[in-house]
Amino acid sequence: MKFTLNGQEVDAQSAAADTPLLYVLRNDMQLNGPKFGCGLGECGACAVLIDGKVARSCSVPLKAVDGKKVTTLEGLSPDASKAASAQALQDRAVLDVSAAETKAPATPRTYTLHVVQQAFVDAQAAQCGYCTNGMIMALVALFNQQPKASDEEIRHALSGHLCRCGTHVEIMQAAARARELIAKGHSPALPAAGASTTAKAA
Repeated sequence: MKFTLNGQEVDAQSAAADTPLLYVLRNDMQLNGPKFGCGLGECGACAVLIDGKVARSCSVPLKAVDGKKVTTLEGLSPDASKAASAQALQDRAVLDVSAAETKAPATPRTYTLHVVQQAFVDAQAAQCGYCTNGMIMALVALFNQQPKASDEEIRHALSGHLCRCGTHVEIMQAAARARELIAKGHSPALPAAGASTTAKAA
């Protein structure tokens, strides 16, 4: 099965056609953006975009995305995602005293997040964060279709996404912040294939 994943064509030939897309993304493609929550398509933690529309990857068979475009959280801001992965590896290395003594500190950099991601940061809308990725993907899909989405339309887009921590007020504030940033000229569009989202060195 071949499909475009975050702007790059991939071939999931080792997976069976009826394998849930979520398993392929996490186990075969090593992407941690979509989360395993309920496994029944009811909580929204595994949400991704398929041809720009939000979908629950735990209930989508691999064969359903053959020839299509799949976007995960990592695809919203590729450079920021790579930097986060590199930082996580460095943080783990620093736990080793010898590594901490020999490894030079990384040069701080600033990366451009997708407008919805930035809005969640601005509103500090995550608590445990497990549901956040799916909600971000749902809002990206919404704002790409309706940049001026109303509060009611936002609630409808998020209605199938569960937050066990109860941060719904902050999540709505993040959505409103994203709408505000879009109105100021920040595009909600997905990055073009192969495009860099690096802003500048700090």
